Amino acid sequence: MASRTTRSRPMQHIDRKELYTSLEARIRYLHSFLDFGTNDIEALVSGSKYIQALIPAVVNIVYKKLLQYDITARAFTTRSTAFEGPMDEIPDEDSPQIVHRKMFLRAYLKKLCSDPTQMEFWEYLDKVGMMHTGLGRTHPLHIEYVHIGAGLAVIQDILNEAILSHPRLPLPRKIAITKALNKVIWIQNDLFTKWYVHDGEEFTDGMDFGIIEKEGWLHGKKVLHHENESNESEVSDDTASPPDKAPAGVCPFTGVSASMAKVKLSDEGKEVEKNSVAQAGH
Repeated sequence: MASRTTRSRPMQHIDRKELYTSLEARIRYLHSFLDFGTNDIEALVSGSKYIQALIPAVVNIVYKKLLQYDITARAFTTRSTAFEGPMDEIPDEDSPQIVHRKMFLRAYLKKLCSDPTQMEFWEYLDKVGMMHTGLGRTHPLHIEYVHIGAGLAVIQDILNEAILSHPRLPLPRKIAITKALNKVIWIQNDLFTKWYVHDGEEFTDGMDFGIIEKEGWLHGKKVLHHENESNESEVSDDTASPPDKAPAGVCPFTGVSASMAKVKLSDEGKEVEKNSVAQAGH
């Protein structure tokens, strides 16, 4: 009888309680399970200029999608955030509360392009998940998870296609950036889900989840920084232009236009083109 195959690696022990009581332990486990390592970090650092160039277009597409359905649009009709300005009863893309929320989504996506080697990076992603369940806010906000998961999927879909359609990035680099970004998005998905499910609640019952802070703040420090509205659709040369620059006056994402223009969003029988992505980089 043939002997059992020897394990190539020793089986690692993961403390179940730590997964629910220690964010650092949970992140360490997810990094190990997803093989999130040095190569991914290098890909994110080198690819951040391309991702940041897409942010304004991604934000516009996400909010167009959220306002397409009454069940997601109604979250913007109550004062569930610190926004104190006027509010439209039936919000559209130009409503004051939507302009305010777009500002935060732009800053959040920019945060995804920061340093993932710092624990603060993952702590803020965890806080984003917590705040969507009504915790850690002066004005409680609760968004049901079905909409969270769908929203993350839209963001992932747009970024994946735009990066993979880039006209000058070599294929191995496209794959590396896409893989690394997808791992971060899935870890963010886990850091949303952990606040919605009941797994491990025997360990977390009665835990103190920290003081209430303003949106964009962590441990008393501002971690989300908003740019002036007039500059948010423009990206400076040192943060957005690829190393192999296009000729002067040519959008570095020109090659994305033809591909993304063909991608449609279903809108009750109408086809809505994702033309916004074609504007990224301008």
